[in-house]
Parts: sequence; structure tokens; C-alpha cells
Amino acid sequence: MSSRLDVINHYKRKFYQRYIDPDLVVEAMPLVSTQSSSSRPPVQPVRQRGSASTGGGNRTSATPTANRGLRRWDRQTLQFSMNAWVLVVALVATLPVIPENLSIKAHRLSFMGCLFTSIYTLYSAYGKPRAWTLHAGQVWFQSVIETVDFMTFVHCLIFIRTHVHYKFALIPVLCRSLEHVAKFLRRNFGRSALYRKYLDEPCLWVESNTNILHILTSQAEIGLGFLLILSLLSWQRNITQTFVYWQLLKLMYHTPVTAAYHQNIWANIGRTLNPLINRYAPFMNSAISAAQRWWFR
Repeated sequence: MSSRLDVINHYKRKFYQRYIDPDLVVEAMPLVSTQSSSSRPPVQPVRQRGSASTGGGNRTSATPTANRGLRRWDRQTLQFSMNAWVLVVALVATLPVIPENLSIKAHRLSFMGCLFTSIYTLYSAYGKPRAWTLHAGQVWFQSVIETVDFMTFVHCLIFIRTHVHYKFALIPVLCRSLEHVAKFLRRNFGRSALYRKYLDEPCLWVESNTNILHILTSQAEIGLGFLLILSLLSWQRNITQTFVYWQLLKLMYHTPVTAAYHQNIWANIGRTLNPLINRYAPFMNSAISAAQRWWFR
């Protein structure tokens, strides 16, 4: 009878080890005679209770970490999916062989997708204001106004409903989405055979040349500002859009995260244009001085 109890207890411990506590040590069932097993008291699961308590403590401490890792993975996966969708749609919008009506829809969808991606990234990183008061809103706004995601949000907001579809304005969107997609693929799909065969070298190049992408983005943003000024001479001019965009350029010039790239490009523009203006159009110096006072204010 006791031998039968030993067998039952052994399989109970095996079940507990498999489905409840993998750290539980289950000893092998001894091969003894019926007489010796009957004279010996049944082996009690000594480690079962302690192991359960210890394992429960480990599970209690490990569960929040696992949940945080799962939430982080889900957040990164969602951001990757949104950026990949924006990248594909923006590429469709820039291709010259795409029909015009499809290109216009892709143009708006790419800005819309990038807009929602920026909002989600800002919410994931900074959350919402602690309280719906003016002071709490100001504190929260000061913490997000100097981020790249906020400036990308404003950039998309300016061009999402414009009547003139500037494909030039999609360059910052493409560079931003390409950088995020390449980083996610390298971190999470490095062991995939498909990735190593087709995507390893492009993603490695993107991650190794982020400065080139940032310089290209800054050049496109500044060039787009001058393009908007030239558009004021046409019947499709939009004074409000031009003013708001130049306010954004001013913010990019003074914000530390983008200041280095923008200041370098503006310095190159000044070294090129100032001698020409002083030589051929000195009457523009007063207007340029007024613009510089507004710019550095």
C-alpha cells in the first residue's frame, strides 16, 4: 500500500514540476522491494513547500519584468509596423510612374501615418500631463517641444492638408521611417536567414550612416522653406503655411537635438550668399538684418 502511495506522490511532484514550479527537484523513484518500501515511511515532498514559496517569489518578481518586457516589445513592434507602413506609402508617393490620383492619396496617407506615429511615440515616452491644468500642460509641453518627434508631428501637420503636394516634403518622413525600421530589423531579426540574405547590408548601411540621413533631412527642411517663399509669388501661395513652417525652422535651429545640423547648413548658405548680396544687391542688407533679428530673438 505504501509503495502505491510512493508512486502517487512521485507523479504528483512530477505534475507540480511540469505545470507549476519548474525549479522543483524531483528525485528518481527508488527501486526497492515491497517489504522495504512498506517498512519505510513515504517520502514527503520536503522541497515542495519551500520550492513553491521560493518559486512563487521568483515568479512574483519575474512577472512584472516579463510584463514590462512584453509591453516594451509590443510598443516597439507597433512603432515598427507604423514606420514600415509610412515608409512603403511614402515611397509609392514619390515614384514618378504612379498615377497622379494614387500619388496624391499616398502623399496624404504618408503624412497622416507619420503624424500618428509621432503622437504615439510622444505618448509612449512622455505620457500625458499629470493634471489638466495650465501649469501642468506647460511643464509637459516644455518637455516635448524640443524632441524630434514633436517637430516631425508639426511638419506633418503643416503638409497633410496642403493643396500643393510637395514631394520634397516627404524626404524627412522617408529618412525618419527608414532609420527606425532599419534599427528594429537589426535588433530583432539579426538571426533570420531571410534578413541576413537580403536586408543585412542595407540596414547596416543605414545604421552606420545616420549622420548622412540627418544632414539630408536638414537640407530638405531648409530647402523646403525657401520653396515655400518662392510659392508666395504664385497663385497657390499659402502665407499661413509659410509663416508656420519658418517658425518650425527657427525651432529646429535653436533646439539642441537638431541645432548642429541646421546651424552648419545655414553657415554654409551665409558664406555663399552674403558675398553675392553685398556685391550685387546691397539694398537687401536692411531686410536681411531685420530677418536675422527675428531669427535670433
